[in-house]
Amino acid sequence: MSRNWHHGNAAKDGSETRGWLLGHFIDPSEGVRSTKDVEVKWGVHPAGEKRPEWTADDQRTTMLLLVQGRFRLYLTEGTADLVEQGDYVVWGPGIDHSWEAIADSVVITVRWPSASN
Repeated sequence: MSRNWHHGNAAKDGSETRGWLLGHFIDPSEGVRSTKDVEVKWGVHPAGEKRPEWTADDQRTTMLLLVQGRFRLYLTEGTADLVEQGDYVVWGPGIDHSWEAIADSVVITVRWPSASN
């Protein structure tokens, strides 16, 4: 079996890694999904779910993309409401964040590079 390509399902493949599909924390036996270049997460969040604690990252850039629902992102620089499919926010190193799902939501998170804090 080739480890240079992968075909899967985001919900299933991320079920044991809190939704993360790609990144340094994926076991190298998973092949191409294990990388230090980028992290990708498929996030399914029911209405009312929150991450009230702030998450800090001084090393990476992050993009959050709304697939469906309504999602609020709190940044140390301001607040962003993602309300239309395709709305997104990008923030750089040194900006802390927290979030809440205003409605049942699906979001994709991309972070680069993939590095432990």
